[in-house]
Amino acid sequence: MKNFSVIGSGFSGMSAACFLAKAGNDVTVYEKNTTNGGRARSFTEQGFTFDMGPSWYWMPDVFEKFFGNFGMHPSDYYELVQLDPGFQVIFGKDNVLAVPASMAGIEDMFEGIEKGSAVKLKKFLDEGRYMYNTGMQHLVYRPSYSWAEYINYDVLKGVTKLHVFQSVRSHVRSYFKDERLVALMEFPVLFLGAMAHQIPALYSLMNYAALSLGTWYPMGGMLKIPQAMEDLARSMGVQFRNDCEITKLNVANGSVTSLNTINGTPHTNGVIATGDYHHMEQYLLEPQYRNYTEQYWTKKTFAPSCLIFYIGVNKRVKKLIHHNLFFDASIDKHSNDIYTDPQWPEDPLFYACCPSKTDPDVAPEGMENLFVLIPVAPGLKDTEEVRERYYKKVMSRMEQWCGDTITEHVVYKRSYCINDFMADYHSYKGNAYGLANTLMQTAVLKPSLRNKTIKNLFYAGQLTVPGPGVPPALISGQIAAGQLLKNTN
Repeated sequence: MKNFSVIGSGFSGMSAACFLAKAGNDVTVYEKNTTNGGRARSFTEQGFTFDMGPSWYWMPDVFEKFFGNFGMHPSDYYELVQLDPGFQVIFGKDNVLAVPASMAGIEDMFEGIEKGSAVKLKKFLDEGRYMYNTGMQHLVYRPSYSWAEYINYDVLKGVTKLHVFQSVRSHVRSYFKDERLVALMEFPVLFLGAMAHQIPALYSLMNYAALSLGTWYPMGGMLKIPQAMEDLARSMGVQFRNDCEITKLNVANGSVTSLNTINGTPHTNGVIATGDYHHMEQYLLEPQYRNYTEQYWTKKTFAPSCLIFYIGVNKRVKKLIHHNLFFDASIDKHSNDIYTDPQWPEDPLFYACCPSKTDPDVAPEGMENLFVLIPVAPGLKDTEEVRERYYKKVMSRMEQWCGDTITEHVVYKRSYCINDFMADYHSYKGNAYGLANTLMQTAVLKPSLRNKTIKNLFYAGQLTVPGPGVPPALISGQIAAGQLLKNTN
């Protein structure tokens, strides 16, 4: 039996801890914050319970597979409900696409907008299913040390179907012409952190996940997932140390031997670092042990940060559903303000989540829980004055569209932005979603899962493989745990 250490209690850290413990090891998770869950933490104020980070539950099969590895099911820990409509995209006052849960309903919606598009949608999603199944079976569970890992008959046979060298934008526009349908089909890749013309069409598998597999919600909030993972981990003997930041990894003879914490220097037989990769290397390791220089990180394309508002409203709000995407401004202009010419956007797109439409437990009776998010470029100057200006912008637009007064009924408000991501997670430039999944930052071209000079140090999370998002984080922790176990046998 070995003593392993996991840095960070987010999805990848919890996942890694569970797999290490399942193999019969003593595992300790070190978390700098008071509560576990990483970016999926939550907080409660005045009867409102706010998820602080992830709010979309897609790819339910990944969660089933994760818990299934331990003889459990998500239903053993939380109640999952499918949202119908899954989400709505708002293009203007009377221009809204509410996406039904049923495929028949989605096809009818498409056909009503663009004649012949229902047939095209079937073909598009058939391709997406192939990409999804190929990706989930042959691609995402690999450590990505070498391109040779991806050379097998099934992948080579279907390489043209994977559209690796075509962009999402060109792929989508080869099927659909109406700009609303194009925007709907490009929307899921916004979570991957780049403009649609920069992301390989392989990632249109996200459309299959969103439309065919559905949009779900764990009653009680997204925090139910890390709580379930923590319960699972503790049942296997995993220990958690909160308010316990790691300040240095001590190395001897090519291995990490101990960790400097604010509470002592515990011995370890191996480490999985799931905190911010840049911070782990630049601040916890001496230069000779780092995979990458500071210059390496400055050249990387990062996914956005975001400005978030957690808002409690003392009334019910008209027209909003659980997930609302306000695309009533220029997508390309906002994207340009994030990726091409980084600046605070003049007229931002934004996302409003209202989980109290589904879950009565997240707000007092008769009230509404709002989570409003604006994607912004990482590294911008973040001030209270800027935050307040954008709060007024988005609330005004939301009120106009809803035809309802909201601001004067706000009884709780908290903002969260670049400075907070940096303070709470040591996030590089305050990014919220890790590295963008561009072609040149895919698989082997991402920061390596393993430390190249320290044999018992591996990384997991959104800055390494397979990439950003909750399901990839679960998978990342599993891969890292497998590699650590393999290298320390």
